[in-house]
Amino acid sequence: MALRRPGVRKGGVRRNPRKSPSGHQRLSEQPGVTRGSAVEEMVRVDHAGEYGAVRIYSGQLAVFERLPHKRKITASLLHMRDEEVEHLSKFNELIRERGVRPTVLTPFWHVAGFALGAATALMGEKAAHACTAAVEEVIDDHYRGQIEKLKDLGGEEAELAETIEKFRQEEVRHKEEALAEGAEQAVGYPLLSGVIRTGCKLAIRVAEKV
Repeated sequence: MALRRPGVRKGGVRRNPRKSPSGHQRLSEQPGVTRGSAVEEMVRVDHAGEYGAVRIYSGQLAVFERLPHKRKITASLLHMRDEEVEHLSKFNELIRERGVRPTVLTPFWHVAGFALGAATALMGEKAAHACTAAVEEVIDDHYRGQIEKLKDLGGEEAELAETIEKFRQEEVRHKEEALAEGAEQAVGYPLLSGVIRTGCKLAIRVAEKV
């Protein structure tokens, strides 16, 4: 009796890999992906993402901290950056403990993150909030996907999943605060948000590999 390859129906028609309810492909069904390589990619990309987030907030603060009448948003951004610094510190620890190579693009994120933050701050408070909302929307979805993949490992990475879930909840609060402060009222919001979200998604894909 001829054996069919996994994922292929009789007649040679390939089935689409099953996905979780949220639409993320299960880790156990990704061809050529091992547990070790998958978790390594997660740590690498999350380290890069948190580094980029710190740089974005630093760029925004470089603008707003110079303006005495911007104390409210400055205080808000300082709090958000402090949380991102905490996230980055944890991923620095995981990078060392697990022997994961950081992305080679760190120097690029250093400049690009700061530039994005400063540019949106110069466009005004609402544009800065729009930047936060867009970035955190992507990170929320990204972290949800990682958590589901880690759960698919059967509890082997429960601690990492809990850490990412804690950070995800904090990122969601950043997004909600930005929206409450008028992010969607920024000039050209749909375009600005779309460009930032697309850039973030591309950065995630690149950082996973290099």
